[in-house]
Amino acid sequence: MPNQKNFQDEFVVVTGAAGFIGSCLVGFLNRQGIENIIVVDEFTTEEKFPNLEGKSFRFKIERDQLFQWLNENNVRVSFFYHLGARTDTTEFDYSIHQRLNLDYSKDVWNYCIKRNINLVYASSAATYGDGDLGYEDDHEIPFRLKPLNPYGISKNEFDKWVLQQEKSPPHWYGLKFFNVYGPNEYHKGRMASVIFHSFKQIRENGFVKLFKSHRPDFQDGQQLRDFVYVKDVIKICYWFQRHLPASGLYNLGTGNARSFEHLVKATYAGINKETDIRYIDMPEDIRDKYQYFTEARMLKLEKAGYLHPFYTLEEGVRDYVSKYLANGSYY
Repeated sequence: MPNQKNFQDEFVVVTGAAGFIGSCLVGFLNRQGIENIIVVDEFTTEEKFPNLEGKSFRFKIERDQLFQWLNENNVRVSFFYHLGARTDTTEFDYSIHQRLNLDYSKDVWNYCIKRNINLVYASSAATYGDGDLGYEDDHEIPFRLKPLNPYGISKNEFDKWVLQQEKSPPHWYGLKFFNVYGPNEYHKGRMASVIFHSFKQIRENGFVKLFKSHRPDFQDGQQLRDFVYVKDVIKICYWFQRHLPASGLYNLGTGNARSFEHLVKATYAGINKETDIRYIDMPEDIRDKYQYFTEARMLKLEKAGYLHPFYTLEEGVRDYVSKYLANGSYY
């Protein structure tokens, strides 16, 4: 344990730091010269260990011990990134999502109020359900949304709770992540991106299996999602820390929906192979909870001042495949 004088420094907290987006954010912060980082996660999953290898941080704290540790050591925190969550959309036990995605997030919120800390937290496009109400990141729509699974429900419940609070951190941002893909998702199994699974299938079988459409208004492979590269996501997270625009919920996608067929073709292009797609039935446990179309409305972020270009799907997939998947490396 460092001596007390080291705690005169200010720290950035990153929850979910051993996970996909969290570990990439830690790496990005390092590239900005920030090493006074407290990484927080449940550090028992060995598959996650490589995500933090080679990264610089000062303290590594178990998720359930965080607030006790912060209070006991009187740590000064300059910014709080709350990216940790149970993200499995096929986990239907809501009590798990309640504890990890709702109750824990309330603890983060209240700590940031108490210590006057600015906050970025991860919301999700899963809050939008089947998209019948559109994809506007205004503050009225969360109270009308009907997410399709417990994960989406828990994320939307926290958004609603936040919007009803009289007190808040000085600046706060709930970022509705759309379909994020990129390095450091090796541990995610079934929940990894379609690009990751496509690359793996190409290597193992020479072809890619995609879900058939079970709706007459979508052809096989034409289900549409807003795919956003993790390098854009972490850049925007840091932009909020630096620029502190108006607090609120913000979509974080590209604003451009693309089909799964486009995504697989881009993956094949990344390894210079001819496309071979074969369609299979979607598992019944997710069939009635599947989003066929998502597309972020990005005007709010633009009006807040973020005007940088995003990776196109082809650019992002090429970067991901050639720099990371092809040699099993990490960001």
